[in-house]
Amino acid sequence: MTILETERLVICQLSVNDAAFIFELLNSPSWLKFIGDRGVKTIEDAEKYLKNGPVKSYAQNGFGLYLVKLKVSNNPIGMCGLIKRDALEDVDIGFAFLPAYEKRGYGFESASAILAHSRATLGLKRIVGITIAANHSSIHLLEKLGLSFEKKIFLPGDEEELMLYGSQ
Repeated sequence: MTILETERLVICQLSVNDAAFIFELLNSPSWLKFIGDRGVKTIEDAEKYLKNGPVKSYAQNGFGLYLVKLKVSNNPIGMCGLIKRDALEDVDIGFAFLPAYEKRGYGFESASAILAHSRATLGLKRIVGITIAANHSSIHLLEKLGLSFEKKIFLPGDEEELMLYGSQ
């Protein structure tokens, strides 16, 4: 189901049919370096990730991480969307793209559309973003989206310190 369209992108719900793409994305070098290993080692693992993550979030929250596709070719290039984590007071925005599509403005284009949608359609007043200090591209994108650094945090069960950015 299509959620949004931008000038170059289609943003739609993920399904188990996207398992091969998710397998590729979650095992890409930047995902593993900056987001972490989610234990997705097979297509079946990717299907479980989708069922227990984005698909479950759509049902529980009315939003989640979405598939980002190029409008011109319909090729999947990444994910962008909203995540409700028990450990965070606010909903956070997340994004990740295959290496071939990084640094082409797709992150800003999709995340801007998601932020506008979150306010206008979902009625969310405040969105946050989290990243590690070494992820300069994410920090730059969060700041470009208008989020400002607020504090350093740890999520339960996570040993790596995260930087929390917020919007007003």
